[in-house]
Amino acid sequence: MSRKLSFGSILLMFVAIAATAQEPPPSPKPGPEHAMLKSMEGTWDAVMKMAENPQAMKGVATYTMECSGMWLASDFKMDDPNFKFQGRGLDGYDQNKKKFVGVWVDSMSTAPMTMEGTYDAATKTTTMSGEGPGQDGKPQKYKMTTKHVDDDHQNFEMFMIGADGKATSAFTIAYSRRKK
Repeated sequence: MSRKLSFGSILLMFVAIAATAQEPPPSPKPGPEHAMLKSMEGTWDAVMKMAENPQAMKGVATYTMECSGMWLASDFKMDDPNFKFQGRGLDGYDQNKKKFVGVWVDSMSTAPMTMEGTYDAATKTTTMSGEGPGQDGKPQKYKMTTKHVDDDHQNFEMFMIGADGKATSAFTIAYSRRKK
């Protein structure tokens, strides 16, 4: 004997399943780490110095909190006669990993850099490690440190990690927040 289920029977079955299902978990809320990221919102003047050529180049970084306060979006532009460059990043805090996380893309690569790390309140320094494309296009390990000097100044340094595990400075950026 074959039974056909009517639309009404199927609808009742879904209602019964939905009624017994648990409530979905609450959406995550921004925490103190997100507040720290939010403190970076604004426009920052940047002075970049490459390790192999310490001539200062100027750029501008703009930071805005997005996605209900969960992610800090960055837009970095350098229009120096010697070096034209644009990069974008997303930085957040993964509450499960208990780590800051980020992704970076820029005009010098077709692949993203991903990173994660921690903040040391005693030294006011964020240290991130990650991997992205190297100058030769092959995967390269990186380390980045950001020293939060005060509310309006930060010092960033990017290191390339060699096969021997040694870090070599690639460049530094000194950031100063623009006053409104």
